[in-house]
Amino acid sequence: MATGMRKGLASYGDPGFSLFLRKAFIKAMGYSDDALDRPIVGITDTFSDFNPCHGNVPKLIDAVKRGVMLAGGLPMSFPTVSIHESFSNPTSMFLRNLMAMDTEEMIRAQPMDAVVLIGGCDKTVPAQLMAAASADIPAIMLVTGPMLVGHYKGEVLGACTDCRRLWGQHRAGTFSEDEIEEVSGRLAPTTGTCMVMGTASTMACVTEALGMSLPGSGSIPATHADRLRAAEASGARAVALAKGGQRPREIMTKAAFRNALVTLQALGGSTNGLVHLTAIAGRCGIAIDLDEVDQLGREVPVLADLKPSGEHYLEHFHWAGGTMRMLREVRELLALDAMTISGQTLGAAIDAAPDVPGQTIIRTRATALSSTGAMAVLRGNLAPRGAVIKQSAASPGLMQHTGRAVVFDSVEDMTLRIDDDGLDVTKDDVLVLRNAGPKGAPGMPEAGYMPIPRKLARRGVKDMVRISDARMSGTAFGTIVLHITPEAAIGGPLALVRTGDRIRLDVPARRIELLVDTATLDARRQAWRPPAEVTTPARGYAGLFQRSVLQADQGCDFDFLVEAPK
Repeated sequence: MATGMRKGLASYGDPGFSLFLRKAFIKAMGYSDDALDRPIVGITDTFSDFNPCHGNVPKLIDAVKRGVMLAGGLPMSFPTVSIHESFSNPTSMFLRNLMAMDTEEMIRAQPMDAVVLIGGCDKTVPAQLMAAASADIPAIMLVTGPMLVGHYKGEVLGACTDCRRLWGQHRAGTFSEDEIEEVSGRLAPTTGTCMVMGTASTMACVTEALGMSLPGSGSIPATHADRLRAAEASGARAVALAKGGQRPREIMTKAAFRNALVTLQALGGSTNGLVHLTAIAGRCGIAIDLDEVDQLGREVPVLADLKPSGEHYLEHFHWAGGTMRMLREVRELLALDAMTISGQTLGAAIDAAPDVPGQTIIRTRATALSSTGAMAVLRGNLAPRGAVIKQSAASPGLMQHTGRAVVFDSVEDMTLRIDDDGLDVTKDDVLVLRNAGPKGAPGMPEAGYMPIPRKLARRGVKDMVRISDARMSGTAFGTIVLHITPEAAIGGPLALVRTGDRIRLDVPARRIELLVDTATLDARRQAWRPPAEVTTPARGYAGLFQRSVLQADQGCDFDFLVEAPK
């Protein structure tokens, strides 16, 4: 098999000329023959002025290069798409598959014997792991790391759980315009990803459990010297992989994905993590079983005392021992012989995790935040293929609730009416958002965290049952049912709900039901027409997305990129 500069030659009809031309051009950058004869390690450059979560990427690239060269390899960085949550229109999820395709094709197109994937913000790590699974050359994940906490008037703050909490107070009129403006400069005080257990932190820690990053590296703060040392070590390990290490699909096995799902539940992780793990597994020909996810939700306790399920932040979790230390508490549920990219088993990595005397961030089963896991899977006539709720961040008093539906037909409709003082709504109603799924929005935005109607917020209402076919940020909290599948825009039952209908949520029974008789629903189904967003032809990537995107229970990947389950 060809390696290094001889790998994947451009086609000129003469392989010898192709190699000669490649070397001639690369020598223009000053490389020696000795350098060009070494194993090549590609390094994804996802730095962007639009992506503050990746602000430390240039330093990480330098450190990875140092590790590669110390180990005898040739590092070659190359740019790919970079996605940031708050700088992506219409939504970052719309672009995740584009980044995955870009990364996969650049790995395939350019000569590299291994690749270090540098990502951090919510959709970048999933996109890169999807690409790694499809390209299947030796790969190692390096996350940018969480930012440090902020401070405001003696209170510790973190993006973006506290963003949402304080914005809710601002909407309710108890937090002034001047205060919200001042706090906007305190919530994200350094580069790095959100320092709560949002999607970025969830994927960073889950990637460790999956075996695709060095043990202990997922939670290191973005600004800490240890983050650079982890980058150097990742570069060195990539050289070893280039010389004959395991490929991503040999690491990302069915057992490894189960380990990742256990970790997702124990972390109090983001519901987005389930969608992303499903997409990554799909690239490996592995189907994620929602019934197994729910069963793990019954067996795995929430052990990480981190916002939004708990009280603390990622830097505290890291210094308490991090993901591997947490997994020691549930090791009986793990496949301990699963291999990691470090060359050791998951069990060995767990055994090597530090014990920190007196720490309280990582709980035991006896002191768990919750005896059940982060999320539960719901089914019923509203969600025939499933829906999820982050039960660890929901209100206990609303986990069994029946209320009147107040329906919003789109994100725009919700935006226009949610704060109207004339809106007919009470605290006992169920807010329903539809046409916000993969096709309907498009891109399945994080709109499932519907704001409490302003007139109720001013009366002190903090939570209501909210249901949708959208997603929500992992940093969000509340009694919120998400990912209802199939989505309304393709004729799922959510499309048939009318304001005034009764909806019953029963999380212990894992049910979400529309209390309307079958004959009425059949009549509504006959009258239903798909929204224009789905039926209107679109050009370019938007058209590709509409034609090809799968539902939430299938990971929202493109149908032509998923490998059939083995």
